[in-house]
Amino acid sequence: MSASRNLIRTAALLLCTPLGTLVHANDFPTLDRVMYVRDCLRENPGPQFEMISKCSCALDRLAEQVKYEEYVTLSTEANATSIAGERGSTMRDNEGVQKDAKRFRELQAKVKNSCFIRSEPK
Repeated sequence: MSASRNLIRTAALLLCTPLGTLVHANDFPTLDRVMYVRDCLRENPGPQFEMISKCSCALDRLAEQVKYEEYVTLSTEANATSIAGERGSTMRDNEGVQKDAKRFRELQAKVKNSCFIRSEPK
């Protein structure tokens, strides 16, 4: 009787948990999650526990918006547009790369705003 009761409880729990949450929770590899939060902490100084929470929140919101493979593409293109000199001109002059870089920056601003991370004026 208790085994069937546990099975029913487990089934009910799975039915009540949004599937999207389970999928997104494992979409980004752990190492990349750690690197994202670490970089966010470096870019946004503040009380450590508060900023870890906010930066983790931003990554969770980002993972809700894009799959990991798309994140890698967008972030790589956004970073590549900052390569100085002639080598970087290939990326800076490419309209598709510029469009993706703009999308990535807008997405980053949106997720940071939703997690109350203030952007400091540069």
